[in-house]
Amino acid sequence: MKKVTVYTSSYCPYCVRAKKLLNERGIEYEEILLAEEDDAAWDALTKRSGLKTVPQIFVGERLIGGYTDLAELDKKEGLDSLKS
Repeated sequence: MKKVTVYTSSYCPYCVRAKKLLNERGIEYEEILLAEEDDAAWDALTKRSGLKTVPQIFVGERLIGGYTDLAELDKKEGLDSLKS
């Protein structure tokens, strides 16, 4: 199984939805919770992905996107590509 990493923040409804969907599909993931005041961590993540919002979901080093992208991938293939 490929390593899935989900970057989140507290009080983020889309982060909750992304984790729920991954759990429902039986996909293990590592959650990295970014503190609101940790500017260095946010800057590093933005530099890596080009995105400024969370959740940010990676499979290995490949960015899937946020919750909407994950949900769209689920509609297409049931997240099977994350399982192999």
